[in-house]
Amino acid sequence: MTLPDTMRQIVFTGPGGPEVIKLADAPLPRPGSGQVLVKVAAAGINRPDCLQRAGAYPPPPGESSIPGLEVAGEIAAVGADVGALKIGDRVCALLGSGGYAEYALAAAPLCLPVPDGLSLVEAAGLPETYFTVFDNMITRGRLKAGETILIHGGSSGIGSTAIQLAKAYGARVIATAGSPDKCAFCKTLGADAAIDYRADDFVAATRTITGPAGVDVVLDMVGGSYIPKNISLLGFEGRLVQIAFLQSPKVEQFDFLPVMLRRLTLTGSTMRPRSLALKAEIAAALARHVWPLLAQRKMRPIIFGQFPLAEAAQAHALMETSAHMGKIMLVVG
Repeated sequence: MTLPDTMRQIVFTGPGGPEVIKLADAPLPRPGSGQVLVKVAAAGINRPDCLQRAGAYPPPPGESSIPGLEVAGEIAAVGADVGALKIGDRVCALLGSGGYAEYALAAAPLCLPVPDGLSLVEAAGLPETYFTVFDNMITRGRLKAGETILIHGGSSGIGSTAIQLAKAYGARVIATAGSPDKCAFCKTLGADAAIDYRADDFVAATRTITGPAGVDVVLDMVGGSYIPKNISLLGFEGRLVQIAFLQSPKVEQFDFLPVMLRRLTLTGSTMRPRSLALKAEIAAALARHVWPLLAQRKMRPIIFGQFPLAEAAQAHALMETSAHMGKIMLVVG
């Protein structure tokens, strides 16, 4: 594969709204030991990208300042010690940063094969959501067959992944979403019930569905006022898993007595700051437990919209409207 000397990439001219997103030329990066260079076919848009653009979520030390946490494409060059990976392999990869570009460096242990039957655009929508959902919902949340989970933001990229994965694991799923159309979308993915949180009190609606038993797991990305409400819905040995704070990481008052009385677990995590070794463990678990389900079409990435690299600003603007149902993608090559 003949490589160019330069590539196009997205840069932020400063902290701000989508207007700070610009297309620029840059030298082609070269893979070091343990890295591969991916010729990017597509990259996923995620809310952390918007936070990075606003100046609220800087890349970890040593990572590129270019946004983009997930890509899919073809390996164009390899460094030393990349195992069985080779030039020409079709992969999707979790990145620390750098995905909004024609080429991106990826750590070899965080590259996974494109599942059979999926396009590169679909595969680019897998890493960030599946790493996050599997580790938090299955590993930290310990969701098991026959349990009930409440998934907030069910129509988002994370939510649509969580619904499908929870159903594949045999759980009963209650989802919240912000409109009748979004609730209907959640049901098409397998949700047993969907609550329009703008029209109904999700606490009362969930209690009507579960009765006094409550839910076993809550997967939440809202925080703030949702935190005590989520705890009130957890049954004995219930688990609250926090993966983001669209509202706030803080609550004015918090009563820990229910945590003790019902033996609850409060947990959560972030993905980006973790070590390569920890992320590699998740990648290996996904390859064993989830990639076969994707190949069997028991779940799929839901692509809502596609934008060329030069229209990354429009993609970010759409993300911030929350009008999407599923993933928003940048199509690069």
